[in-house]
Amino acid sequence: MKYIPSIAFEEMSGSAKGVTAAKTRGRKYIRNRGYGGSTRTEFQASVKSVFKQLSTSWKSLSNAQILAWNKLAQSQAGRSVLGTSSKISGANLYMRLNYWIVFCGGDALANPPALVGVEAPSEAVITLTAEKFTFELEYAPEAAADLKLVVCASAPQGNGITRAYGKAAIVGGPHDCTTEEFDIKADYDEKNGAPSAAAPKVFMKYFFVNTKTGEKSGEMMAIAKL
Repeated sequence: MKYIPSIAFEEMSGSAKGVTAAKTRGRKYIRNRGYGGSTRTEFQASVKSVFKQLSTSWKSLSNAQILAWNKLAQSQAGRSVLGTSSKISGANLYMRLNYWIVFCGGDALANPPALVGVEAPSEAVITLTAEKFTFELEYAPEAAADLKLVVCASAPQGNGITRAYGKAAIVGGPHDCTTEEFDIKADYDEKNGAPSAAAPKVFMKYFFVNTKTGEKSGEMMAIAKL
């Protein structure tokens, strides 16, 4: 949850000197400030590094380039922390598109691209055993040369868990958009540990990214079970 960066005013919302002031159901309160865990994975560190580089490069853009990004952002929508649609800034759009371009091995765009849209992937055949964790698209997309496939998977979950797609994080990749089978077991086990009889379910999301524009398709969801 985001707070106003001050606790000195009427709404009394924000964090300072180890405490957080907030308001819920019309009542104001103060609690100890939460800092979260200090552990960071290698992937989290790399994501932060990319965004730091993009933040720096955004500041080096010309006024004309910034205006162009702001104009394009007016036709786009983002998602708030509550899942509702919200407007985004040119800087947000610059970060969003260029992150995926850089993730796929490209160079960040200084000028906004012409957006073309990306269709969601087809259903996939996913096989999870003690020896392998394979993924195979049923159909290859059109214009596959400009697309990459991103596969996300949760840590192993117990049979009682019915929905954990929100815990899915990128595993390996990006992958070529073909119908050839590939095995993500080594990357998955290194990141999350191997599934077991006690935790046999893996919740998955996968989507395409346009490597030229940074656009992301809709997400497909699946469950793999040992």
